[in-house]
Amino acid sequence: MSFGQGGPYGPGGGYGPGGSQPPTPDWAALADDSARRGRRRKLLFIGGGVLATAAIGAIVATAVISSGDKGKSSHKSDKSASQLPSPQDLPSESPTPEPTFSDVAPPAPPKPLDIISSAKRDTAPISTGTLFPKKAVGNGHEYTKAATAATKSCATAAQGGLASVLTNNGCRQLFRATYSKDGVAVTVGIAVFDTKAAAERAKQQAAPNVASLSGGGVPVFCRQADCQASTNAIGRYAYFTIAGYTSGADVTTGDTKAVGAGRDIADYAFRRILERGNQQASAAATATG
Repeated sequence: MSFGQGGPYGPGGGYGPGGSQPPTPDWAALADDSARRGRRRKLLFIGGGVLATAAIGAIVATAVISSGDKGKSSHKSDKSASQLPSPQDLPSESPTPEPTFSDVAPPAPPKPLDIISSAKRDTAPISTGTLFPKKAVGNGHEYTKAATAATKSCATAAQGGLASVLTNNGCRQLFRATYSKDGVAVTVGIAVFDTKAAAERAKQQAAPNVASLSGGGVPVFCRQADCQASTNAIGRYAYFTIAGYTSGADVTTGDTKAVGAGRDIADYAFRRILERGNQQASAAATATG
């Protein structure tokens, strides 16, 4: 039987017919050689272990040294902090100038009533145009202006005892306007004095009445018939009304139409005078502000 060629011993080897028997190995030499290789591996293993141990020791030592350095560094940091100057020793920041305020209080804004109480302060232009617009609204009722008049001879625009009252208290000017509505006419007269005290005296001493003013579609009224009269004052102004029917009829006791019209126009005159004070006070506040 043949095992073929290319056996375990290389080309040409084998157990084929005609082949020679291979030499017997030297088992003793092989055993010695194996023993030497085993000892060498053991020595290398031991040496490697020693080196590894030495390396680990070096790492641990380094870690300990580093840890010690950190401790020393922290101690130095604490020591440096303790040696910082106290807050009062630190230089202060450059002072910033603070705003200063005057100890003198600003003047109070002028009051409208104060302004219209004195000729020295009440200096706005005055005329029938500034006092009496084309329409007058009082207590929700609207009246149409019919005629106007102005005079510095106040007594000439008054009837009865009112003429001497105006003269004696120093009336400077008297402005009149007539308003009408539904057959009722009302003449309002605004008398101008130098002071509030003079206007108050004229109010207290007044007797009927301001002279009614016709024109602008309103006939003569309240010259022969009984009419409703009123008087009042604000600031340095006294104002008067006379109300009646354009038909010439008398205003009787309990009349509401003519009496109500007189009240409406009197209230409107009051507000027109006060408005003079408001406008001048506002202008003064704007100028000083």
